[in-house]
Amino acid sequence: MKKLSFSIIALFMIGTLITGCNASNGNKDAFNTDGKYNVVATTTMLSDLTRAIGGEYVEVKGLMGPGIDPHLYKASAGDVSLMQKSDMIVYNGLHLEGKMAEVFENLTDSGKLVVTISEGIDEAKLLESDDGGIYDPHIWFDVNLWKDAAVELAEGLKKLAPEHSEKFEANLQSYLAELDELNEYIIQRASELPEKNRVLITAHDAFNYFGNAYGFEVKGLQGISTASEAGTSDLRELANYIVENQIKAIFIESSVPHKNIEALQEAVKAKGFEVKIGGELYSDSIGDIGTDTETYIETFKSNIDTIVDALK
Repeated sequence: MKKLSFSIIALFMIGTLITGCNASNGNKDAFNTDGKYNVVATTTMLSDLTRAIGGEYVEVKGLMGPGIDPHLYKASAGDVSLMQKSDMIVYNGLHLEGKMAEVFENLTDSGKLVVTISEGIDEAKLLESDDGGIYDPHIWFDVNLWKDAAVELAEGLKKLAPEHSEKFEANLQSYLAELDELNEYIIQRASELPEKNRVLITAHDAFNYFGNAYGFEVKGLQGISTASEAGTSDLRELANYIVENQIKAIFIESSVPHKNIEALQEAVKAKGFEVKIGGELYSDSIGDIGTDTETYIETFKSNIDTIVDALK
């Protein structure tokens, strides 16, 4: 009986050691161990930006995949572990990742290099929100603000790997030139619409920077955060506005349920006017990997094409 008990204990201890080794290896292999710096970015836009500027010297892990709503995202234990094991963390700030604020604070206090992209933008350029006196976090919808964000990220990478500073700067300048081309494309396409037709109606207020930069009046059913709910009065007021102004199209969003916009369309129809759903816009996420919207630049081009083609 004693021999049996000893055998069971020995097997248990061996199993525990094996499990422990496997867990350790699993954590180690969370990143590519080929000498690159390990960076965690929260949103798909930031993952794309980090890869563009970090280039061959960084291994980027994104916490949120395409179609994920950052306003509602909660960090899992695995996410926290991944960030703890990284060399640098990149997040938007301005309460976009509102449910993760304490996590970033703790990581910063622990000495981790944490880059808050919005800190690179002049406060005077930020739009105030009606949601409790905070700033609108959707800064990527003004390409010129995204250029400021790119500069801030490059500075973070230079702190992380000063030996590659020249390469990061070269990547930055190349990317800024691409953003200038994107900005011109958006302006050109927007100019195809008469000013009276430049009205963008979406599920939530993600496009105010876009409207401010490119001359669109923007209206959303929900506030800047999808955590807020659209009320019956909001639906009624927006339906009246669409009928009164004969708006041709409204838009669904890739990271927000479609039910509110579909309800708005029905409310307009009940008033004797037909408004079409003009297409799907990418708001809090870029497109899927392997598609023609897998980068920030491609996604923004898709958005402006969808908007202009539907409202013409």
